[in-house]
Amino acid sequence: MRTEPRIKSVLFIRRDNIGDLVCTTPAIRAIRRARPDARIGVLVNSYNAEAIRGNPDVNEVFVYEKWKHSGGRSRLAVWFQNWKELRRVRQAGFDAAIGCGYAWSKRLARLTRSTGARMRIGIGPPEGATACYTHPVSAPTSSIHEVEAVMRLVEPIGITAAPPGLVLQPDAIEVSAVMKKLGEAGMRGGRRLVAMHVSSRREQNRWPRGSFIKLGDMLHTEGADVMLLWSPGTPDNPLHPGDDALASEIASSMKTPPFSIRTERLGELIAALSAADAVVCCDGGAMHIAAGLGKPIVAVWGSTDERRWHPWGVPYIILRRDGTASATGPDEAFAACKRLFLKG
Repeated sequence: MRTEPRIKSVLFIRRDNIGDLVCTTPAIRAIRRARPDARIGVLVNSYNAEAIRGNPDVNEVFVYEKWKHSGGRSRLAVWFQNWKELRRVRQAGFDAAIGCGYAWSKRLARLTRSTGARMRIGIGPPEGATACYTHPVSAPTSSIHEVEAVMRLVEPIGITAAPPGLVLQPDAIEVSAVMKKLGEAGMRGGRRLVAMHVSSRREQNRWPRGSFIKLGDMLHTEGADVMLLWSPGTPDNPLHPGDDALASEIASSMKTPPFSIRTERLGELIAALSAADAVVCCDGGAMHIAAGLGKPIVAVWGSTDERRWHPWGVPYIILRRDGTASATGPDEAFAACKRLFLKG
């Protein structure tokens, strides 16, 4: 594979979900370390953008909107706004654009080509070359972590270092607001604060209400306070299914009520997780945020590929049984918590 080490500006494109974007930050840091003077930009969607804001390795953030996240605006209005944002990208004149993905995507390849970058990198199609990428990279032939998969995409620029850690920067104002809420709710120093995030998009990855309740009670008995977190909204929302009702049931059923923090925005969730000493969650974006914040994690696992999506760079225990989260019991989760972060 030929490389172009003289690249001075790089644009990362990440179209998908929160965890995917967080797992891209090691590659961004690797370029920053190798080329301190490089101009680094990211093109992301409005759903995951707050996971990259404040990142010290990034100079520019460009945000487009998927129509399903537009809150009822017309497709034409969304298209026109995205066209203007893409024009800003082209005017920025990046030397290289990297379409970040694990497999070939025609839509991502076309978006990468539309940036106007002279060097365009991405996973090429199985059948051969594509005009969209000047430097196509073959898809992984075996299951590797998403972090490692993205690191393969910076090799054509001449970056071959081992992947660094995840990078996630909570907003100081958001953190202060969360700490104020916790203080007003009665949190005191001297006890571990364990975040329980109860939401996951995939049904196989969702843990039953009763398991969260029993685990929360056991954690409190062990001397830990519980901060309850979830995806806000109603479960019938076709765009952003939420777990307001589930969280309310869990909170009202625990013997000692948890600190319930309803996070309306991704930045609030990042801030709340930053306040925790440890995290218990299902597989999903919140897990990768917790890893980016350096938190030890007990993850109740479902059907996702563990090799590709396990927490990166932090102490963790994955509890997996029969490909569905509900097969793991709260006693098993509590034992994992004791081994990982309730020691001593």
